[in-house]
Amino acid sequence: MTAQHQLTQWLDTLCPMHVLLDATGHVTAVGPTLQKLRPGVAMVGQRFLELFELTRPRAVTNMADLLGHAGAKLHLQLRDTPRTSLKGVAVATGQGAIVNLSFGISVLDAVRDYALTNSDFAATDLTIELLYLVEAKSAAMEASRTLNQRLQGAKIAAEEQAFTDTLTGLKNRRAMEHVLSRMAAGSEPFALMNLDLDFFKTVNDTMGHAAGDHVLQIAARIMVEETRDQDMVARVGGDEFVLMFGGLRDKRRLGGIARRLIARLQETVPFEGQRCNISASIGTVLSGQSRGRDPGDLLHKADLALYASKRAGRGRHSFYEDSLGDGPAATHCVDAESPALPRGSAA
Repeated sequence: MTAQHQLTQWLDTLCPMHVLLDATGHVTAVGPTLQKLRPGVAMVGQRFLELFELTRPRAVTNMADLLGHAGAKLHLQLRDTPRTSLKGVAVATGQGAIVNLSFGISVLDAVRDYALTNSDFAATDLTIELLYLVEAKSAAMEASRTLNQRLQGAKIAAEEQAFTDTLTGLKNRRAMEHVLSRMAAGSEPFALMNLDLDFFKTVNDTMGHAAGDHVLQIAARIMVEETRDQDMVARVGGDEFVLMFGGLRDKRRLGGIARRLIARLQETVPFEGQRCNISASIGTVLSGQSRGRDPGDLLHKADLALYASKRAGRGRHSFYEDSLGDGPAATHCVDAESPALPRGSAA
């Protein structure tokens, strides 16, 4: 085995990114990892400065210049694409030079671009530890993202549960108050509708809570079906509901919604061989009917309109008007249908 061959073997193990040059600057040997960057290029026999461009120092244009900078840090890049950036240092051998190269901070890109593994680096190269650290960091970040997604999902589920009526799946009073405050603070007009189920207590008392729960679920489904996706339907009490309609203040359209709700809620609900009959009384107020769009005032005025519907015979819808006043003596009812009491129910 010649001394040249022995040296090349040692360099392959200790410096797998080395280049061995003769006195004229031609490549006589290349480390296995460096050759992996250009597997289809025969580097041996070519001039070093034709394969690599020195970006610093730029004054190196021949072998003599390269030897003049022996021991200094070199900044290089391959002349063909991809123009991978490299760091290097050259030492004179008497018959030429050895240039040892590394990727520097571009090692992660190189590992990705050239599919390098730990076997492509010297056993003592800190790059191995760096790759392990990067891999560990990536795994930790992925675990952190997964955990954050789970926590975010749990947070959303908890918030959704906190704003949801578990029996009907509608929004609850807390959600209604939150949405009403937000809508009242905005500039878009809206309508607020209070709805009470008439004769529900009779169903609950005579047929049991299971029948009552079934009726509430059917009523909730009807309200959702008769409103738009952007509207809010909330159950705020046992048989009390609030509906809010963003951007809607047309009394004709609101009256049509109320009439359809009353008509459908008056339909008999079968339950385990029994017939459950209810109705609905509704009161509606427009956001512009409250000075400052005060949420409490709007709820109060919707209640006054609701009570007007109940006093007029139930199964009716009333819009709030100033003539309703603030007390139970007010009896003005607008947009009211003729009362249709459910069969077999007492007023």
